[in-house]
Amino acid sequence: MPNAEESTKNPLASIPSVSEVLNQESVAELLEKHPRSIVVDSVRSVLADVRRSVLENHRSVPPIREIEQMVRLAVEARTQNSLQRVINATGVVLHTGLGRAVVSKQAVQAVADVLRGHCNLEIDPETGRRGSRDVHVAWLLSTLTGAESGTIVNNNAASVMLILNTLAEGKEVIVSRGELVEIGGSFRMPDVIRKSGAVLREVGTTNKTHLYDYEAAIGENTGAILKVHQSNYRIIGFTEQVELAELVELGRRHNLPVVEDLGSGALVDTRAYGLSAEPMVQESVRAGADLVCFSGDKLLGGPQAGIIVGKQHYIQAIKKNPLFRVLRCGKMVYAALEATLRMYLAVTEKETSTDTQEERRNLPPPIEILARNPASIRTTCELALENLSPEAQKRFNPTIVAGESEVGGGSLPGEKLPTYLLALRPTDMAAEELAKRLRFCNPPVYGRVYKETVLLDFRTVLDGEELEIAAALNQLAANP
Repeated sequence: MPNAEESTKNPLASIPSVSEVLNQESVAELLEKHPRSIVVDSVRSVLADVRRSVLENHRSVPPIREIEQMVRLAVEARTQNSLQRVINATGVVLHTGLGRAVVSKQAVQAVADVLRGHCNLEIDPETGRRGSRDVHVAWLLSTLTGAESGTIVNNNAASVMLILNTLAEGKEVIVSRGELVEIGGSFRMPDVIRKSGAVLREVGTTNKTHLYDYEAAIGENTGAILKVHQSNYRIIGFTEQVELAELVELGRRHNLPVVEDLGSGALVDTRAYGLSAEPMVQESVRAGADLVCFSGDKLLGGPQAGIIVGKQHYIQAIKKNPLFRVLRCGKMVYAALEATLRMYLAVTEKETSTDTQEERRNLPPPIEILARNPASIRTTCELALENLSPEAQKRFNPTIVAGESEVGGGSLPGEKLPTYLLALRPTDMAAEELAKRLRFCNPPVYGRVYKETVLLDFRTVLDGEELEIAAALNQLAANP
């Protein structure tokens, strides 16, 4: 190790070498369990992070014991599957970073069944020859939405691009300026339209668009009228927008297809669960939209997919587009989506405004989570608190506080859901550090930090995970 004088002159001088770290007892134990290349690479990565922290953030070099801990975490990260189950205690029901919608047990079982061996993904049992994979969901989509036909692709942005490429390549697509939304990951509707090969024709203003704006924009090169649901924001005050039914009537007069991008898309009335109204797919179909597209992994509660329903001849044209094969889904998506849609058959056959816990379990998970009673959430939170060890109680000072959850995923913007949270105020570390350590537990626990407090929202904690949270905190408390 460098002497004190060298360390004072050069802050990097006190950083241990790779060999010095490898010779530490705990790191030597890692070498016995894991390939040497993984451990050495982890050590080099950790030391590079330490060096960067010293130079860029002017922080001191951490003690060797802390570096050993960092190496252990780095090795664990390299020896585990990168994609893994986590506990969502953020309170965001449709958290894009955490996989959006939780799928049902029925969907999980359906995927497991088709993965056990071969499956009838794309074969006609009558002839034994190649068939259509849409047969697994088309009837369900038509039955649930009232549309003539339906198909799916790999996400809703792909739905929009494929629809416009099919209907309006090289032609203008009329869209209100107030509907040119940006979705997650900086993907903007104007960019998606341009990539489809269509030409964007903006009408109206940000806050007001009238029917005459659309009509004035129609010309010889118009290919379609597109209505986009403002799924991730709201404009309030001095506003006006044209209803879908009016656009449909306008489209029919000019022989133009009218497309609605619902974004999230709901198959049940969200008002039945005490939420604001979210546009239902069935309503858009009844209003006469030629094509409607929406996400499979948001309010629907299925796998990531873009769902397209509408007029039969337009669906057939879409399926003949070469891009359809590029964007098509595989057997796991079809299996999970079919199981999810079959749940909706049962839900829509009876009243959905129910309060019993057993009946809520039969709802697709996102709807069940949104419908949770705050009192039951508090009970789950209390169970986690009761299972904390005395050491965890001492180190983290847990209390139960009231709070608010969010829907997320571009659904029901601004909607706040009453909830209860476990508030942790650690005595011997920063809240950010505790939050980070929770993210490296098994399973990882994701919460949020507010004013030096780690908040774990139990609305989004699934059955049984409250005990896993308690176990994670007990383990952290026992290992300073």
